[in-house]
Amino acid sequence: MASVLTRINEGTGEAKQAAHPFLWGIHRPMEDELTLTELEVRGAIPQALRGRYLRTGPNPVAADSASYHWFTGDGMVHGLAIRDGKALWYRNRWIGSRSNAAARGTAPAPGPRHGSSDTVNTNVVDLGGRAFAVVEGGSYPVELSETLDEQRYDNFGGSLVGSFTAHPHRDPLNGEHNGICYEGRCPNEIRHVVLDATGRVVREAPIAVEHGPMIHDCAITARYVVILDLPVTFSLAAHLSGQPLPYAWNPAHRARVGLMPRDGDQHAIIWCDVDPAYVFHVANAFDLPDGRVVLDVCAYPTMFAGAPGGPDATSRGLERWTLDPAARTTTIRTIDGAPQEFPRMNERRFGQAYRYAYVVATQSDRRFQSASRLYKHDLVEGGREVHDFGAGHHPGEFVFVPAHENAGEDEGWLIGFVIDEPSDTTELVILDARKFESGPVATIRLPHRIPPGFHGNWINGGDAQ
Repeated sequence: MASVLTRINEGTGEAKQAAHPFLWGIHRPMEDELTLTELEVRGAIPQALRGRYLRTGPNPVAADSASYHWFTGDGMVHGLAIRDGKALWYRNRWIGSRSNAAARGTAPAPGPRHGSSDTVNTNVVDLGGRAFAVVEGGSYPVELSETLDEQRYDNFGGSLVGSFTAHPHRDPLNGEHNGICYEGRCPNEIRHVVLDATGRVVREAPIAVEHGPMIHDCAITARYVVILDLPVTFSLAAHLSGQPLPYAWNPAHRARVGLMPRDGDQHAIIWCDVDPAYVFHVANAFDLPDGRVVLDVCAYPTMFAGAPGGPDATSRGLERWTLDPAARTTTIRTIDGAPQEFPRMNERRFGQAYRYAYVVATQSDRRFQSASRLYKHDLVEGGREVHDFGAGHHPGEFVFVPAHENAGEDEGWLIGFVIDEPSDTTELVILDARKFESGPVATIRLPHRIPPGFHGNWINGGDAQ
């Protein structure tokens, strides 16, 4: 079918893209907000999928290439609604921060602010049945309406005091969300924040640290909250030089992983030393019967040790870190040494023993640009399957959606955006996780390129009008 396209808020200006690796090519920002109401579908969308796939990332209105950092660009949410085997709509909307609204000549989104920056650009999550765009180290979350047209900054009804996290992890056994939160203006303290199943903060406990570590992700097990205190820390030199992301590799910072009992506080944390490295993302963690803890991560030898602007190191692959709380040590085993990022799994098993992880193959050009492949790792039997989208195709993070309430661990679908670089278009691709190397179950074509972003999720239910 021909696409019906509605453009709003046109004429937002062009980004200054010269010579910046995250402002040209497939990273070139979109210039308009779109509404597409008729979408080309190939294959058959599973009838059981009823909801929205939402993903966000940076999309600056008017970036200065001399100072831009990919992690700080204006947030833009992309959404695609599905129901009854049909693709109902695609929408993309900027998050209405004060700076974004000023640049575009619009009104900022209402609601309380935290700190000087209200840019929100890193993840979209379901918290207590509501969809929120979230970011770490600064702004309160932004609640999104069903159609993305209404937004509101929200500190969870006044229950959140400080900043939030880009990765609040839901415990499938009790419905709580756990996150480790930090702020550059508080270099000696991070916080463990817990939301109950309704999306209200029930714990905001301090943890003493040094140097102001940048903690993007965390993990949980049945016994512990797992804290990644690694050598990327607040940099006064970067801050004074005007860099928008004032964090850098700090070889003087002790690399360690904390095991904090779920019902304990900072005084009960068991710190396990680890060889210096940096981790953006955790696949999962779980307790072993002998008391040790398994933590699966995508790791880097360093991060932000070179020129500013974005990630400056290549992933050394998917690794298993085994933490020994008795010896306070960490043993590292390489699961797969190929560069890769954005690990996901069936989150009904988050914090528990699991078998499968789904990860994006990345290129080695340090642009966080994916290769053409996804990996499915069998962490019990070993080995991996490969889904290759073909040359010139760049998949982003794929999320797992169970087929039904009692589905097996890999019984369901993997959903994500894939950029077709030669045609400058994008597809939402749905794969059968059990037939991982087979062709897609369905693809939904979008007649434009969605720049590589960060994170998103499948949001079940809703009217999706």
